[in-house]
Amino acid sequence: MINRVVLVGRLTRDPELRYTTNGTAVVNFTLAVNRTFRNAQGEQEADFINCQAWRTTAESVANYVKKGSLAGVDGRIHTSSYENNEGKRVVVTE
Repeated sequence: MINRVVLVGRLTRDPELRYTTNGTAVVNFTLAVNRTFRNAQGEQEADFINCQAWRTTAESVANYVKKGSLAGVDGRIHTSSYENNEGKRVVVTE
């Protein structure tokens, strides 16, 4: 099976770098990726993709990329779920 995605878009906000309890760097950011077509009103629409990077890649993203930067991502899709405070199941795709 293949699980690979290649995206090019702009960051919607500055990346959020944090470290796990054992010191591993992880960064989260959202990428706005334009669709290849326009809507009925002639406007360009975009998809907002949550992304996550680990270790040295995470530190590089945090140091060199900021809100509005054009970025290319080559990775895989990961889906997880959890139960929120209201007892509802929330599905997250990154």
